[in-house]
Amino acid sequence: MMTLDDYDKKLLRLMQDDSDRTVQDYADAIGLSATPTARRMKRLSDAGVIRKQVSLLDPDALGLKTTLFVFIRTSRHDGDWLDAFSKGVKRMPEVVEFYRMGGDVDYLLKIMLPEISDYDAVYKRLIAIAPLSDVSASFAMEALKNTTELPL
Repeated sequence: MMTLDDYDKKLLRLMQDDSDRTVQDYADAIGLSATPTARRMKRLSDAGVIRKQVSLLDPDALGLKTTLFVFIRTSRHDGDWLDAFSKGVKRMPEVVEFYRMGGDVDYLLKIMLPEISDYDAVYKRLIAIAPLSDVSASFAMEALKNTTELPL
């Protein structure tokens, strides 16, 4: 794990909020000149702290009004099953997050769709990937917090 100083943390907070600023904008905001700020950005990127920079899209503007959380249980836990299941789920564009869990649920998927009625087709594709013991879903009524910003 990389040790971050106060300048690094300020820079990363700003970049998480808006990565479309210039190096000079960041430098002014953290109290350094552009050259050391650019070096910090490169060092943080080379170290893997900054994984990549992306544009965040508005789901509502794209008609993705429905967020579902799908809870999956399986009786299979061998490597071949996991490989097939993982590859199949990763090919599904509606699945925006995919986790292997500890506890009562084996896998958790976050799915975004235009309408709740679209889930049936996704469900049918999901259960065709690999044998599953139980699949249940809950839909989000309202996002109370939804951020990509990590705590620093």
